Amino acid sequence: MTGDTRGHVAAIVLLREDGAALLQHRDDKPGLPHAGMWTPPGGHCEPHEAIETCARREFREETAYELGDLYLLDDFIDDHVAGFPPLHLTVFWSRYDGRQPVECREGQGLEFIERSRASRMAVPGYLVALWDRALQSAGIDVEAAKR
Repeated sequence: MTGDTRGHVAAIVLLREDGAALLQHRDDKPGLPHAGMWTPPGGHCEPHEAIETCARREFREETAYELGDLYLLDDFIDDHVAGFPPLHLTVFWSRYDGRQPVECREGQGLEFIERSRASRMAVPGYLVALWDRALQSAGIDVEAAKR
């Protein structure tokens, strides 16, 4: 996708083989959507930036990790953040290569979270369903990952 992408956000669900996903603990400050929540790394596109280019750039800036293959997971309007205008959100998934380290370059923390912990964490309402779809797309047993 090219064109004017202001208001377009990319997010990436990076999966380990055991179904854990890399999540970022966002800063807890006023004026930040999903403040204090755990979300997949990502961010806003630059004007006229292709969405996959945006996803790779934002992920690298926030984690110091170079993504391999990216797979489109979903593309929707996120209008569930009180006090913020709707955003066009494109979500990708990718597999963790098991070699590159990840580094928290933004937010309060960055870690692989097991799927079984998701229901006990502060996450956006859409995240768990997307995570399960990413697991399914990657051929990882969703029910096993939930245990």
